[in-house]
Amino acid sequence: MTVAVPETVTVERPKNRDHGDYATNVALQLAKAAGKPPRQVAELVAARLRELPGIAKIDIAGPGFMNVTLDAATQGELARTIVTEGAHYGHGDAFAGLKINLEFVSANPTGPIHIGGVRWAAVGDSLARILRAAGADVTSEYYINDAGVQISKFGMSLQAAANGRPVPEDGYVGEYINGIAAEIVEANPGILDLAEDEQLLKFRTEGLRLMVAEIQRSMAEFGAHFDVWFSEKSLHDSGAVEKAVDRLREQGHVFDKDGAVWLRTTDFGDDKDRVLIKADGDTTYFASDAAYYLNKRDRGNDVTVYMLGADHHGYVNRLKAIAACAGDDPSRNIEVLIGQFVKMLKDGEEVRMSKRAGNIITIDDVVDWIGVDAARYSLARVPTDSTLTLDIDVLTSQSNENPVFYVQYAHARMSSVARNAADLGIDKGAAEDFKPELLATEWENQLLGRLGEFPGVLATAGELREPHRVARYLEELARDYHRFYDNCRILPRGDEEVTDLTRARLWLAEATRTVIANGLGLLGVTAPERM
Repeated sequence: MTVAVPETVTVERPKNRDHGDYATNVALQLAKAAGKPPRQVAELVAARLRELPGIAKIDIAGPGFMNVTLDAATQGELARTIVTEGAHYGHGDAFAGLKINLEFVSANPTGPIHIGGVRWAAVGDSLARILRAAGADVTSEYYINDAGVQISKFGMSLQAAANGRPVPEDGYVGEYINGIAAEIVEANPGILDLAEDEQLLKFRTEGLRLMVAEIQRSMAEFGAHFDVWFSEKSLHDSGAVEKAVDRLREQGHVFDKDGAVWLRTTDFGDDKDRVLIKADGDTTYFASDAAYYLNKRDRGNDVTVYMLGADHHGYVNRLKAIAACAGDDPSRNIEVLIGQFVKMLKDGEEVRMSKRAGNIITIDDVVDWIGVDAARYSLARVPTDSTLTLDIDVLTSQSNENPVFYVQYAHARMSSVARNAADLGIDKGAAEDFKPELLATEWENQLLGRLGEFPGVLATAGELREPHRVARYLEELARDYHRFYDNCRILPRGDEEVTDLTRARLWLAEATRTVIANGLGLLGVTAPERM
């Protein structure tokens, strides 16, 4: 009897390595169509698999689970593959042909990036790298909210600071406001002699320019790259907002009521319909959101991903409703990710204040306290739907409690092995001379198995938009390497001979170093050779 193979077959690494290298429930999936008990199907499948080269044994457990053990040569061959592929190892084509627009951070340009935005900078930039490694065409984008009331308040705050007047109600405060105001006055002699309206326009325009430049500087120093810096104001200046309203009306979802223009988003899961144009003729932020979504789609993006802060839960349904009203599939063409809050501890106490920005912690504060590597790694290693606490004391310590140090130290340790080998005149040899069957201990087996998981981890991290999976994987890999290093001597001591096993273990160490470097690179974290 011939049975169609399931579309998806699950193959996993068993938690108990006594159960083999891989486990699969494919026999249970095939049993119903085959009309046979799962265990009997497992026996048939196992018999065929045992004929394949590289299979050491197959055990059948329970109702029909199959535990597969590879021979040492097949398992060890992975080290040669990894070293040969180098920086490309782990990359795939799961998202080939898919064009993704990834918008992250996008804080108002009225002050420095605060700690919530720093989290999205780390996560968003890492996610862009991971998706590209999976074959996607990714445009990373920063949406500059440079239109609306908050920009006017920003300008008035700068004007007040420059003139020695109290900041207006709900205005912006902090040392940075005084600094920007002074910079504008110094660069524009006579500005304080202008009429109030002219002066305000100048402070608003120049302040916005300087603040955007400051954000771009801090993002660049943090290693967060944006392909596009998109101005909200450009949507209004170009007439894109009005055109968006007309396009949505053509789709049949715009209606007029009480002198205002509305979008019927309740048809698509929103809790209430949304105003696009108010009765006084002014457009709303929601109208800008609609125009911006259409702009992204008009640029050929298949998927638009919005990464928003913890206070933006209400945006999820309304943004998806925009997509639906535009005729798109909100389950495919748009994704909205919400990140939770971050707090920082120092000496066991929460840090709440920034000297420069007043009552917020900024990206520069975070970098000054723990550095770019520790910040990026620790911000990306926890699921974004979880509140995150960063302990400054832990993240600046050189201990195993510091996860970024633990992973980076593994890389530095492997780099040291390579240097020591070179000093001893030991070369791992040519690829054709590598003997993978010699990597047969339990620690080598465990390490090789972990290395083989890397491509799957990257694919899953990209599919689920979860960069933390890469960080957690690297910690497991570092642990396995440290165990291997402590139990398997790599380099000879004293008068001991250099053997094929020496060279095989150098290949394994190099393979591990390659994967850790690749993984850290996808998180935007350096892989130091010395620590």
